[in-house]
Amino acid sequence: MGIKLEVERLPATVVIPTVGRPALLQSGLTSLARCAPRADEILVVDQSGNSAVGQVVGQFAHVGARLCTDGGRGRGRAVNAGLRAARHDLVLVTDDDCTVAPDWIGVASALTEASPGYIVTGRVLPVGDPRAVPSTISAQRPRDYTGTRARGVLSGGNMAASRSALLQFGGFDERIVPSAEDNDLCFRWLKAGRGLRYEPTMVVWHHAWRTSEQLRELHRGYARGDGVFYGKHLRGGELRALGYVFADIQGAI
Repeated sequence: MGIKLEVERLPATVVIPTVGRPALLQSGLTSLARCAPRADEILVVDQSGNSAVGQVVGQFAHVGARLCTDGGRGRGRAVNAGLRAARHDLVLVTDDDCTVAPDWIGVASALTEASPGYIVTGRVLPVGDPRAVPSTISAQRPRDYTGTRARGVLSGGNMAASRSALLQFGGFDERIVPSAEDNDLCFRWLKAGRGLRYEPTMVVWHHAWRTSEQLRELHRGYARGDGVFYGKHLRGGELRALGYVFADIQGAI
């Protein structure tokens, strides 16, 4: 009979917001269970009220998964709830339709330890038809965005940071729905002079599952969320947001 070795657990919390996609969530949790080292805690924040989500999470209790229910709507709100409920200061965030690399936890831990106070983000690669997978990032070279006013360089589905730093900063703006809350956090974070690094060694995979109509609705949601983001900063006197608007218009032509 072979000896079963215990997988090392790091003092870290993974936050996964979900709106009730249990089959996809199960794949994501399976990938987290296979990580070496693992995170000590996996916190699934469910806004669906779907009992199936709790059943899936229960299957992974042995690897630290637990359920946090939230009666509101919005990804920013869900992640903020996860930040408040997390037991550890190192928090990693991904989505319920993503799977993670086996070294994701360890890589994120090492990168955040090397750059205290930074948000670290990484590659988001498609699984399935790339045209059916939004919000992917495949750049092969690392980059430090600190000191810039970039937006769109932080993937909310692949990020790691200090829980206390994010909460002290105000977390995600829950008014920005149904999307673009990560663009807003990225812009505010960099504008405040804080550190943000992109590291291609930190990898998750984003899975194709939406129908053509669901994709169209998703992109309409992206446009609405970006509009809220731009309007917020234009009202605050940030004329740089006009450049983002023009860039989006040119990209759509």
